[in-house]
Amino acid sequence: MEIKYQQRVYLSVFFFLSGFSFASWASRIPTIKDIFHYNDAELGTILLVMPLGSLMGLPLSGWLVSRFDSRVPILFAILIHVFAIFVVGFAGNTLTLVIPLCLYAFSMRVLNISMNTQALTLQKTSDKKINGSFHGLWSSGGIMGVLLSTLLITLHVPMKIHLAIVSLIILLATMISYRFLLRDDRSTTGNKLQLGKPDPYIVYLGLLVFFAGICEGGMFDWSGLYFKDVVHEEVFTLGYLIFMVFMALSRFTTDRVAEKIGTHNTYMVSSLLIAAGISLAIILPYFWTSLIGFCLVGLGTASVIPMTFTQAAYGKKYSPGMAISIIATYGLAGAFLGPPLIGYLAHAVGLRISFVTFAFSGLMLIPLSTLFFRYKKALGS
Repeated sequence: MEIKYQQRVYLSVFFFLSGFSFASWASRIPTIKDIFHYNDAELGTILLVMPLGSLMGLPLSGWLVSRFDSRVPILFAILIHVFAIFVVGFAGNTLTLVIPLCLYAFSMRVLNISMNTQALTLQKTSDKKINGSFHGLWSSGGIMGVLLSTLLITLHVPMKIHLAIVSLIILLATMISYRFLLRDDRSTTGNKLQLGKPDPYIVYLGLLVFFAGICEGGMFDWSGLYFKDVVHEEVFTLGYLIFMVFMALSRFTTDRVAEKIGTHNTYMVSSLLIAAGISLAIILPYFWTSLIGFCLVGLGTASVIPMTFTQAAYGKKYSPGMAISIIATYGLAGAFLGPPLIGYLAHAVGLRISFVTFAFSGLMLIPLSTLFFRYKKALGS
């Protein structure tokens, strides 16, 4: 097997595992809500610990990818990740739930930044766009996570056994795949965070993934509850599953679509798909209309993060690893702040109306992408 192809295949395994893990946890949020008898606002508060855990990883993740080959922090993150998701299954009270969730978010941040640093290095050595396919495999892992969750929930398998199985799968796959990852991918320049006037190039990209993160994170954590509490569907994972399926389908075609119609136009189409899908589910909160709406949202959100991370590699101020670390901070802030925000809004005005937040976030992609490409053109890049 050609070495570059081998590295791409085994890096894909980690994108798949990341999506598989996140979907497995997110699909159990309705279970956690029932076990601990949380209302929407209380659940939102529990979910708020995740952005705090992610922020703890901010200084460390950037340092790790600049100090070591990015495969080292991948292993570091996976080990914490496996421990955290295993312990969540055995949580007996709020404190023993919050601590592993904080560790889980911390490890997810380090893992995602390290994986994307490897992906950008491989992208630069490839003669075609490949970054979207990595994120497509993240979504494919998410689909498998939801399918496994749906099966185990249907069979009434306890959450602790479910998450223990997930932990074991991740650990075994890591033992097989880790040694084949890319080596010697450290940048020699642009590895230090420069305080002072923010770089507009990075800020625009960061805001794009922030609003995309709100949509993704919110749909991950609340789509199941929307189908359970608003649509009144007994198999509540269906909404989450259809969202993940169409996100994966879109991500595998993102690179080709962006080449055909242009990256800026792809942002525009993504924005309109998100807004249209959410509006359909809100206005007509029935099974088929909500299912179609969630399909559209999956198609719309899919391309934003891989396209934005690809753009990050061509900034002038930072190395790809540091640029990804900074931009991912915005994205993770959106992904982790979105769910508690929806929880508080749902408690105040109802879950159905709170989903307007996603439509607003989707529409924000239009002015932000326009400002970014205007700035990029002025730079002559």
